[in-house]
Amino acid sequence: MTENRVESLRGKLIVSCQALPHEPLHSSFIMGRMALAAREGGAYGIRANTKEDIEEIQSKVDLPIIGIVKRDYEDSEVYITPTIKEVDELMEVRPEIIALDATASLRPKGVSLEDFFHQIREKYPHQLWMADCSTVEEAVYADRLGFDFIGTTMVGYTPQSRNDKIEADDFRILREIIAGVKHRVIAEGNINTPQKARRVIELGAFSVVVGSVITRPQLITKSFAEALGKGSN
Repeated sequence: MTENRVESLRGKLIVSCQALPHEPLHSSFIMGRMALAAREGGAYGIRANTKEDIEEIQSKVDLPIIGIVKRDYEDSEVYITPTIKEVDELMEVRPEIIALDATASLRPKGVSLEDFFHQIREKYPHQLWMADCSTVEEAVYADRLGFDFIGTTMVGYTPQSRNDKIEADDFRILREIIAGVKHRVIAEGNINTPQKARRVIELGAFSVVVGSVITRPQLITKSFAEALGKGSN
């Protein structure tokens, strides 16, 4: 049943409905309505942060969900589903897919990605997992570990990918990842126009996640305001 729901995402749009505590729309109630609006607009899936938001979203839309928990730890740069604590929280609401940082950085308490993945796979053997990667090498490694989905989520957000942009050279990094892995690839990160979303699907991505340009009005407003400001100089 879960695989059938996930397969419905093939070639389709997933909307990331997230608002962190410091953001104006931070509220499970609002994220539930945001997901409802996304569904009405044609989204086939939702990416969401925290079990509370996911539970609210599940009460409003019947769509597959990629679940994460963003949490900072002092001894690690990893903040997307960094420990078993976050995984256990997500399993209380059972999103179809759980995504986690799959970059080269060590997790809290110095845990490697390989050890962590073996731990969660053993504890929850029927759960689907998505690797949020920042480089082609990380994607290939996550694929070998056995992640069900490989994502480009972290491209440009890590020291090893700081100079990279997912859309550069007609999505070169995405194309190399698709060519180098056997599992399904989900394109995510700075895909901020309908044309880019369509292009990544044409290149072979299983599905595409779009976030801020749809669900963060403060950033959308800023782009318009800055354009007008530049025009007045």
